[in-house]
Amino acid sequence: MTTTLNLTPTVATAPLRIATAGSVDDGKSTLIGRLLHDTKTIMEDQLASVERASHRYGDGSFNLALLTDGLRAEREQGITIDVAYRYFATPRRRFILADSPGHVQYTRNMVTAASSADVAIVLVDAVRGISPQTRRHTYIASMLGVSQIVVAINKMDATGWDREVFDNIAKELNEYLASLPRQAPTLTIPVSALHGDNIVDASQHTPWYHGPTLLDFLESYAPAPSNLAAPARLDVQWTLRDYTTNFRAAAGRLIGGSLQLGDAVTVLPSGQRTTVARIERGGEELAHAVAGQSISVVLADDIDAARGDVIVAHSDSHPKTATQSVVTDVCWMAETPLREGDRLWFKHSTRSGRATVSIVHRIDVDTLKAEPVQALELNDLGRIELALSEPILATSFADQPETGRLILIDDRTNTTAGAALIV
Repeated sequence: MTTTLNLTPTVATAPLRIATAGSVDDGKSTLIGRLLHDTKTIMEDQLASVERASHRYGDGSFNLALLTDGLRAEREQGITIDVAYRYFATPRRRFILADSPGHVQYTRNMVTAASSADVAIVLVDAVRGISPQTRRHTYIASMLGVSQIVVAINKMDATGWDREVFDNIAKELNEYLASLPRQAPTLTIPVSALHGDNIVDASQHTPWYHGPTLLDFLESYAPAPSNLAAPARLDVQWTLRDYTTNFRAAAGRLIGGSLQLGDAVTVLPSGQRTTVARIERGGEELAHAVAGQSISVVLADDIDAARGDVIVAHSDSHPKTATQSVVTDVCWMAETPLREGDRLWFKHSTRSGRATVSIVHRIDVDTLKAEPVQALELNDLGRIELALSEPILATSFADQPETGRLILIDDRTNTTAGAALIV
């Protein structure tokens, strides 16, 4: 795959969201600990706590992984179980970083971490090479629309900084990434998280590597611009009423585009048309609103716009109709298998209802072949068709992520059982 770097020398104002991934023991927690340590964002009391924990749980040497492995069970087992979030900053940028588990049984945690990430850092052990979990995590990152994948080939010091080892792993993983249904630009970096090579400072051991260090890239990377150019869509979360003044407004978050007074809009799924008479945000009237803002909208006509409805601009190029059947790519996250004909709750934006499942196929993450199956097991990736009890405004995830995803909920446990992306 051709590496595409989207770099800018300017200081970024929005925090960059990062998720780490890879197989167990590839060194994710150590890499994050090194990044925090070398950027001098760790307090003295935290360092002292890690030093005490290093003596308690390790061989006495300072263990950077313990900066993120906060649970007692994690420190005792030397693994990451939960998603550990860390917030740090450099003079150039702020970061929100999620350290997700590497064990297969905790793959669903990686889905949580990657679902809101701008960049996924996928670690590969240079000694062991690519594992099935590496492929699974890169597939998930790609499926969830992460805009940039950074492959950190770790423990290069254990190979004597062998360039051939690095090139072979990079070639194999890039070929795999190039064959995925959704592709993301990729940068491959040789690193040693244990010793800090190419994490913050360039390594003297890799004169053959001419790319940026990990921190240089993260500080300079510019994510894809927000969907301001997309058609305006307001997911109605609540209806505001004041019966004394006959005030009625639809409140929610604006997804994509902008909305201004006088704009022609359609309320879905009813299909009724009207115009925008008033926009408020935080008690103040606005002439216009932009994507990402939470607003309330007063419509010119007396139209019922309740929770679960969507107000869309007439300029929307996507079909302005609701559907009760969608085909989705899914990551199954429950221990109970998903079987043909199962019924679950679904939640799409602010709308919810019942969904009946028809299984299309399962994806083998090693070969990327579609396999006919009767059930999807925990952490399986596959494709399903959903018959919905309530109509939704569905767009493909590739066209508009905000309205192209939904979750499936097990009504017996009220837990999220599956993350689904509309194709």
